[in-house]
Amino acid sequence: MTFTEKNIQKAITVIEPCKGWLAGFNLRELFDYRELLYFLVWRDIKVRYKQTVLGAAWAILQPFFTMVVFTIFFGKMAKMPSDGIPYPIFSYAALLPWTYFSNSISQSGNSLVNCSHLITKVYFPRLCIPLGATLAGLVDFFIAMIVLAGMMVWYRFIPGFGLFLFPLLLFFTFVLATSIGLWLSALNVKYRDIRYVIPFMVQLWLFITPVIYPTSIAKNYAWILYLNPMAGIIESFRASILGHKVIPWPQLGFSVISTILLFLAGVIYFKSMEREFADVV
Repeated sequence: MTFTEKNIQKAITVIEPCKGWLAGFNLRELFDYRELLYFLVWRDIKVRYKQTVLGAAWAILQPFFTMVVFTIFFGKMAKMPSDGIPYPIFSYAALLPWTYFSNSISQSGNSLVNCSHLITKVYFPRLCIPLGATLAGLVDFFIAMIVLAGMMVWYRFIPGFGLFLFPLLLFFTFVLATSIGLWLSALNVKYRDIRYVIPFMVQLWLFITPVIYPTSIAKNYAWILYLNPMAGIIESFRASILGHKVIPWPQLGFSVISTILLFLAGVIYFKSMEREFADVV
């Protein structure tokens, strides 16, 4: 064997998928492709507001005008209870994590199909695509937080020590959105009906999540609402920011455990379907 042939053999890199149930937790591979993940996030942000007149202001307008509509119809006309606080800030404090969650699962659920040109041409961890969609939504979330800060000043709400729980709640909202996004994106590759199911599912999910109403309205049946992982997160988010009530620790604990289980199951299912993405997308 000549010297040139030896160099050619050394230059060959064999890419093989990880094996086993924990294949999806190859953090080293995700770290190696961190620059690609960054560009996917940046691309999603730019595409979202490309050729728009208001640009990033839509991140504020969407939850704000939704809050206005909810306040008129549910707060004023339907006299919906709001745990003793003004209904506008009651609903907006819940709309922030909900808007991020709903937009993230919508974007990540369609992310693989929208990136079919990349999947069929080059190898990279497919997990980067739905993960990039959920990470991009965090930019909108923090922009919309400006309005919440202004409302807290207007209504004279001073957050307490519960505010330190805010980063953890945001993290589990992100994990839950990623979990659902993994399931939906993998299913969407094989069954294109999923793209029509996602908007309908998001609408139904809103009404079983305590965004418009407090869980206290359900009284003895509140435990049914807490079977929804977003319920404990939304209620805890609202309590940690506004400090108007005690954080529901048992319900939050159930939401955290449910989120972790959904994430583990979602990654396993996503990795089991990953081999077929390039063939059927």
